[in-house]
Amino acid sequence: MKTLVVKCFLLLALVCSCRAADSIWQLCNTNSNISASSQVSKNIDSLLATLVSKTPSKGFMTTTSSSYNNKEKVYGLAQCRGDISNTDCSTCIQDAAKKIREVCPNQSDSRILYDFCFLRYSQENFIGKLDTGAGLIYFNVANVTETDPKKFDNELGALFDKIRSEAVLPKSKGLGKGKTKLTPFVTLNGLVQCTRDLSELDCAQCFATAVGSFMTTCHNKKGCRVLYSSCYVRYEFYPFYFPLDPTKTGPSVGRISSVHLSP
Repeated sequence: MKTLVVKCFLLLALVCSCRAADSIWQLCNTNSNISASSQVSKNIDSLLATLVSKTPSKGFMTTTSSSYNNKEKVYGLAQCRGDISNTDCSTCIQDAAKKIREVCPNQSDSRILYDFCFLRYSQENFIGKLDTGAGLIYFNVANVTETDPKKFDNELGALFDKIRSEAVLPKSKGLGKGKTKLTPFVTLNGLVQCTRDLSELDCAQCFATAVGSFMTTCHNKKGCRVLYSSCYVRYEFYPFYFPLDPTKTGPSVGRISSVHLSP
């Protein structure tokens, strides 16, 4: 059973920024506290250095770091969004590795998500396991007015059926993206991505859970992002994935609400 906590704030929509300077979700497990001088903490630093150096070349990396005692072993994963460059991937992973140690300095189970990348580590082996236990939803508080709700639901569903089917194919590496015309002047843009350690079945299951929020929390909203440790889904009325359409721009300011998902 998931509990929901809602809060509202203003979010600046910088569509063309190539540096994701601010994290959009971070989680520090307070049940995994460690001391800054512990061997586990040193293993985390070593693991982060490996992720920073090796993730950008392929956009994805899993690794472990341990000393003589396996009780101090740490598992790590980093992944960049599949539509960005190696350079932007490198920048994002560097930012994530630095920020996660600042916000979760004494936790061995931590994760952080940026627009362009995701990074996670834990003493428990989470690699290859589906995780939708905790997450976050962002949605535009404005309702869709460009078309009737039923047509919007149908177009949104059809678009995400298509890009989810694309994403689970091995060649897609967990990424699916696409767009559809709602009217001659309004385009709906969508993107999905799951972490590349998941099986095809687990990836599809994660997407199904996330997209389910489109008909509940985000129903008839002009934009929505559902974030889990294992996958990420998003739709907007402006282009946000690469390559961007130079003839289109996003809203300068939109009022966004967020909903925390917890086990």
